[in-house]
Amino acid sequence: MNTRGRVIAVVVFAIAMAWVEAAVVLDLRVMINRVDPYQRLPLPDMGPIGHAELVREVATLTMLGAVGWIAGTTWRGRIGYALTAFGVWDIFYYVFLRLLTGWPKSLLDWDVLFLLPLPWWGPVLAPILISVLMIIGGVLAVQVEGRSQVVWPAPWSIIAGSAGILLALYAFLRDALLTVKGGEKALREMLPVSFAWPLFAVALVLMATPVFTVARQLRSMTNQKLHGGGSMSKLSL
Repeated sequence: MNTRGRVIAVVVFAIAMAWVEAAVVLDLRVMINRVDPYQRLPLPDMGPIGHAELVREVATLTMLGAVGWIAGTTWRGRIGYALTAFGVWDIFYYVFLRLLTGWPKSLLDWDVLFLLPLPWWGPVLAPILISVLMIIGGVLAVQVEGRSQVVWPAPWSIIAGSAGILLALYAFLRDALLTVKGGEKALREMLPVSFAWPLFAVALVLMATPVFTVARQLRSMTNQKLHGGGSMSKLSL
């Protein structure tokens, strides 16, 4: 299967998985009357179901990584396919939740994004922006798979991107980190009141840096190829 076919297969898998994820979350949230998670006691104690939910989150990430591993032929390509799968899955998860439940009503609605190691809170728009960036970066990584000339982010851009990831994590976990001293009950009852958009904007720019450097390398290679081809044509004449 060629690269285009693999990308299509990964995207179809991610979309189907997003429906499964949305359907599971619909069942859980209807069960606890929390279709909109931003309400009093957003994370009630669900006993064994709650523990199973934590494992399911890890399993979901494992599946997305596994499909990237299967689709790619090099470690760079595998990362690219996994990033693409994650981005598509996350975006369509919210699309399907909207279709199934009417929520989120806007991209600024608060959501519990993840539960490990502490609850991640953020407006829906924040993870969607990261997912768009992951799709762009993933597709670029897939395009360079198998090229004889290595195309990869410069070390400084990888450092910048890593710093951006840490800043974004802090933006999502900020309220939980401030609340964790109050214990599990406080975390379950916590409702954030503001999101650190300036900090998140800086994080997003930093995370985009390695993507930008790869895009610039590809553009430079394409220009060199075009100019080289033009020169060869002139010489042949």
